[in-house]
Amino acid sequence: MPVRKRFGQHFLHDRAIIDRIVAAIDPRPGEHVVEIGPGRGAVTFALLAKLPHLDAIEIDRDLAGRLAADPRAAGKLALHVGDALRTDFNAIRGAGAPLRIVGNLPYNISTPLLFRLIDQRRSILDVHAMLQKEVVDRITATADDRAYGRLTVMLAAFAGAERLFDVGPGAFQPPPRVWSSVLRLRTSESPRFEIGDPSAFGRVVAAAFSHRRKTLRNALRGLLEPAEIEDCGIDPGARPATLAPERFGQLALRLHAREHAGANGPSRRR
Repeated sequence: MPVRKRFGQHFLHDRAIIDRIVAAIDPRPGEHVVEIGPGRGAVTFALLAKLPHLDAIEIDRDLAGRLAADPRAAGKLALHVGDALRTDFNAIRGAGAPLRIVGNLPYNISTPLLFRLIDQRRSILDVHAMLQKEVVDRITATADDRAYGRLTVMLAAFAGAERLFDVGPGAFQPPPRVWSSVLRLRTSESPRFEIGDPSAFGRVVAAAFSHRRKTLRNALRGLLEPAEIEDCGIDPGARPATLAPERFGQLALRLHAREHAGANGPSRRR
């Protein structure tokens, strides 16, 4: 079956890597596991060897048909043919156990898909995903790392991230031009630190990293005054990449308070 480049398809075939992924997931009967992008079923059928049921979301109709016709899928695999970026994971969960998401995520949609999963985190217990190594570098970075940025901070508010292991191009067919990494995210329905209004948090983080070499004083111009940044115990002359994720939560709380001050009058300025 030909590879469809528009879907960013790279099919995992290395049995040792497949076994290592399944061992990391450690699926148990009674858990609700959902695989995104099962492709040719390499991980799918390894999971079904341990589970009585599996949901899978596949955008490629031909691949979905091939999986559905496999005798190993009979009565065990529920296929959802469609785009994971448009999938309602709350509906897939229903009234049952929270979902465990598994996927070899296409590199071209990995970031927006992670944000969608985080948006529906109340229905998701954890995520085990194969991603481009560069993306996992960004997610797991710490302040002052070169890879540290908006993705790091936004995900840190709602999920604990752990790089499990790296995977070379030879584990896939066709081999990609980059290395991959397997990531574990443990989601939290409530923010893992205080952020106030999620919209304010998102705006602060986006503004801070839109020009990462700018100081906070300049990057947050129009959102917070230097005095308000100082009120959070943060130097307005600091660069965004030097702040831990929780510090952006403090700035978001200050922005939220400013925007809802109402009768309390304008924010103090210097």
